[in-house]
Amino acid sequence: MRLNGLLASTALGLALLTSQPGFAQQTDQQKVDAAVPVPDTTLPPPPTLKDVQPAPAAAEVKPAEPKQEAATPAAEPTKTEPVQNATAPAAEPPKSEPVQKAAVPAVETPKTDLPPKLNLSQPTVTADAALSDKLREMVTGKQLDRVGLRKAERTGVESFYAARNYAPIWIGSDAAAARAASAIGYLNNAEAVGLESSDYPTPDFKAATTPEAQAEAELRLTASALTFARQAQTGRIHFTRVSADIAFTPVAPDPADVLGKLAASDDAAKTLDSYNPPMPEFKALKAKLAELRNNDGQLAAKPEQKKPEQVRVPEGKLLRLGMKDDRVIALRKRLDVPGDKNNPVYDEDVRDAVKTFQETAEIGVDGNVGRNTLAALNGDQKGGENRASHNTIDTVLVNMERWRWYPRDLGNPHVVVNIPDYTLTLWNNGKPYWHSKIVVGKPNKATPLISAEMKFITVNPTWNVPPSIIENEYLPALREDPDALDRIGLKVEQRPDGTLRVYQPPGAANALGRIRFNFPNKFLVYQHDTPDKQLFARSERAYSHGCMRVQNPFTYAEKLLSLALPNENYSEARIEKMLGSNEININFPKPIWVHLTYQTAWVDQDGKLQLRKDIYGRDAKMISIMKGSEMKVADTAIDRPPNTSSKPVRVPVGMLNNGRGGGYRDSGPNFFDWLFNGGDQQEMRRGRGPNGPRADSSGRYYGSWR
Repeated sequence: MRLNGLLASTALGLALLTSQPGFAQQTDQQKVDAAVPVPDTTLPPPPTLKDVQPAPAAAEVKPAEPKQEAATPAAEPTKTEPVQNATAPAAEPPKSEPVQKAAVPAVETPKTDLPPKLNLSQPTVTADAALSDKLREMVTGKQLDRVGLRKAERTGVESFYAARNYAPIWIGSDAAAARAASAIGYLNNAEAVGLESSDYPTPDFKAATTPEAQAEAELRLTASALTFARQAQTGRIHFTRVSADIAFTPVAPDPADVLGKLAASDDAAKTLDSYNPPMPEFKALKAKLAELRNNDGQLAAKPEQKKPEQVRVPEGKLLRLGMKDDRVIALRKRLDVPGDKNNPVYDEDVRDAVKTFQETAEIGVDGNVGRNTLAALNGDQKGGENRASHNTIDTVLVNMERWRWYPRDLGNPHVVVNIPDYTLTLWNNGKPYWHSKIVVGKPNKATPLISAEMKFITVNPTWNVPPSIIENEYLPALREDPDALDRIGLKVEQRPDGTLRVYQPPGAANALGRIRFNFPNKFLVYQHDTPDKQLFARSERAYSHGCMRVQNPFTYAEKLLSLALPNENYSEARIEKMLGSNEININFPKPIWVHLTYQTAWVDQDGKLQLRKDIYGRDAKMISIMKGSEMKVADTAIDRPPNTSSKPVRVPVGMLNNGRGGGYRDSGPNFFDWLFNGGDQQEMRRGRGPNGPRADSSGRYYGSWR
C-alpha cells in the first residue's frame, strides 16, 4: 500500500512538473549535465532515478535504501526495471556485481592520493627526518671525529651530505639496504685485492634501531668506503716509508666524488673495485694470489704432498765437452738428459742440454758449466728457476701494493723497466713491442722507482759526471793520481760561480756509449749505450751507478722512433750515420712514458708466476711494515732529507788556474795543490778552500748518473 501511494504521488508530481514552462529545456540540460560524469558507457543514459524521484521521500523509505544504490544507474524512470532491481536484487546477480565493482574505484580513487600521504607514509617521513637530523648533528659536530676520517675526507663528507639535505645512502629504503649489503660484502673480502678487511670495519645495520645508532652506522660504513677507495688507489704503504729513492705523485680520489658514485650506483662492490689498479699486471697478480691461497689451503689439508727435491750439481772445476767427471752424473739428472743417467762422460747430449739451459737462463751460452751456470743450475741465481727472497704470498702482496703507486694510465706507447729482472720492455697497444736486457744500479746505488716522460734521444752524448761521483770517487782518485781522469778521457773545468765540472766528450770510449735516452727526473738517471758489453752475458746485472745500460741501444732507438716519428723512417743504419763528435738531439713530438718498476713477482705471457731476487731489499722493508706496528700509520707520508746527489760540487773560484784539466782560469790557489795538500772535501763541497771565500750559490749543475 505504501508503495502504491508512493507511485501515485510520484505520478502526480510528474504531471505538475511537466506542465511548467521550460520543463523540456531543463530536462535537456539535465540530460547533458548528467551525461558528463558517467564513466561507464554500458549503463543506460540519463536522466536517472534521482531526477524523477523526490529526495525526501526516498530518504524516508528505509527498505529501499540499499536498492537505490544498486538501481542508481537506471536511465528510464518510467520503466519498472529499477523497481524490480530494488525489490529483487537476487534475480540478476550478474548485473548487480559489475555495478558494485564499478562503484569501488569511484569511492577509492581519492584515497590513493591523499590518505597514504597523511596516514601511511607519515611515520616513515618522521623517522627519516629524525635520522637526517641526527646525521646533520653528527656530520657538522665533533661526533664525526669518531669514525676516523682524514681532514680531506671529512670535508668531502660534509659537502656530500649537506648537498643531499643529510639523507642517508646506506639505510632508509630497499635500494639503500642493497647498496649497503653490496659494499659490506666487498669490504669484508678486501684480502682478494691484496688489502686487509680489518682496515675497513663495517656496521650491523640490523642492530641499529634508533636514529642515533642508524646515523652512526651510516657514517661508519661511509668512512670505511672512503678509506678503502683511498688505499686502493694510492696504497696502504706510502712509498716514502720504503726508500728515499722512490718518487711518485699520488692522487687520492675525491671523497665527495666517491660517495656520489656509490649513491648513484646499483652495484657498490663494482664501484669500490674500480679504485684498484686497472693494469693487466695487477689483475694477473690478483688471480695468482687467489690461486696461491687456495693451494696453501690444499697443502695444509694434505701435508704429505711435497715438491720433489731438486738435484744439485756439486761445485768443482769447469765442465766441458769430452771430460769425464762424477759430477756429470748429477748434471744429467738435473737436466734430465736422455740416455744413461749414470754415464760420467760430458758428451754432446750433455753439452746441448747445457746450452738449452743457458739460453733459458739468459746467461752466456757456451755449452760449458762454469761458476755462473752452476749457480743458476742450483738456484743460487735467477737461472731458469722461479725464486723469491721471501714467502711467495708476501712477495705477491708487496708487488700488488707497488702497482698502486703508479699512474692509472701508463700511456701508449710506454716503457717498463723491471729492475730485479734486469730487462726493459717497450709496449704498444697493450702488447710487448720490443724487449731487451739491461744493466741496473748496484745495491748501494739503486736505480730509483719513478714514472717520467722520455722527451728526446741524444746521439753522441757528453757524459757530465754527477756531483756525488765527483766527490766520492774522482776526487779521491785525483789525490792518488793527478792524471787519473785524463787517462779515462775525462776533463775538469770550473765555472765562474765556482762549480766544478767533470765531463767526458762524445766518442767511442764515452761511458754513455753512442746514444742516450732522456726522461728528465730529479734522480738524474736515464738509459744509454755502454762500451762494456760483456756484462750482458751475466744473469745478475746490477753494476751501474743507477742508470740503465741497454744491450742493443740502436735497435731500441729505431723502435722508439718508429712509434714517436713513424713517418721519418728512422733505422739503425740511419742513426749510426749520425755518429761523430757533436751531440745530436732527436726530439719526440709526443713524450713516451717510462716506468721504472721493481717487480719481484709477475705473471708471464704463459700464465706462469715469475719470481726474482729482492736485490735492493724493497720487499723486505715492505713486508716488515705490513707485519709490524708501523702498519697502523703506513699510508701516511714521512719526511726524508732532500736528495743531494745532484747538488753541485764547488771550489773557490780560480783554483784551476794552471790549466791542468782545462777549464776556466783565474788567480788563486791551484786546485791540484789544494787537493793534494790536504784540502778538506767537506769544505770543498761547501765552496771553501783553506783560505778561499764561499762560492756563489747561484750556480747550477747539469749532470746525471751513469
